[in-house]
Amino acid sequence: MSRHRPDPETMYGALALATRAPSVHNTQPWRWLIGRQSLHLMADWTRQVPVTDPDGHDLLLSCGATLHHARVAFAALGWASRVHRIPNPADTDHLAAIELHPADPSDEDVALAAAIMGRRTDRRRYSSWPVPQGHVDLLVEHAARQGVVAVPVTDPIRRHRLATAMRLAADLQENDPAYSTEMALWSGFGFGATEGVLSASAPAGRQRHGDTPMRTFACGSLPQSTVEPSAVDGGELLVLTTPDDDPVSRLRAGEAASAMLLAATDLGLATCPLSQAVEVPVARSGVHENVLDSAGVPHLVLRVGWAPIAAPALPRSKRRPAEQVTAFLPGAAPCVRRG
Repeated sequence: MSRHRPDPETMYGALALATRAPSVHNTQPWRWLIGRQSLHLMADWTRQVPVTDPDGHDLLLSCGATLHHARVAFAALGWASRVHRIPNPADTDHLAAIELHPADPSDEDVALAAAIMGRRTDRRRYSSWPVPQGHVDLLVEHAARQGVVAVPVTDPIRRHRLATAMRLAADLQENDPAYSTEMALWSGFGFGATEGVLSASAPAGRQRHGDTPMRTFACGSLPQSTVEPSAVDGGELLVLTTPDDDPVSRLRAGEAASAMLLAATDLGLATCPLSQAVEVPVARSGVHENVLDSAGVPHLVLRVGWAPIAAPALPRSKRRPAEQVTAFLPGAAPCVRRG
């Protein structure tokens, strides 16, 4: 390891953790370029899902999540990050440039990095146990550190409006044959897949947990949690918002989602990002106007709660190897010593 940047082993180790970030349909729409003094996050627009995400909103959120995962991983390995978001506005691929500086990791850095491998998207019913207010406040604080406001939707009227927008979005998407085709291409995969949604990670058919509709994936085979049918689902819903809807705001929303998901995992909570309501314009407007009182741009809904105590462990979705999504810029590749 030099004073200027991590050695290749450390770099690949951190980026391997960064690839564990959640992304829309597990498309992993990112690339990393390693320079002599900096690291660069690039969008991979060839992995956009144009029916689900026609304007690339989800793609930028996904890239924001991997950016935060990378920051957390490097911090735990002794490298602090200075991030320049959208450093070249003329290049829509270039999302962030990261300068790395040696720094002692904090206990929180280590805890969040450890949560990366334990985080799962849990699409099952949650138990009726309430999420403590202190836990919710901590998640809101983690979002605020990323420049994002996370709004807990606890008022029954606003929650009903949010659920209505989510159901509207699901109905409109699922009645679109092109959407169904796209979902079939990106879900229903076996355990060996390094992209897409595993069959074993999604319940079969259309599901609703309490008032919350869930996205339907092809060939789902995940058994539901063993919860009494009459039990209330205690999942909380938080809407991530920013004042604007530019690329930087979308990146930051993805970073906030990552921060909240890792913090929730560290607390032992089950989590599930829900993006349908922001993918359909009429539903997104409904969230903006009827849930947020037009006070912020909605980017994502996070569902958090307690998994039932007897719930089986969820499978771990694989990711593409870090080497497959990483390249060295000219002059930045490490020298290879010849014997």
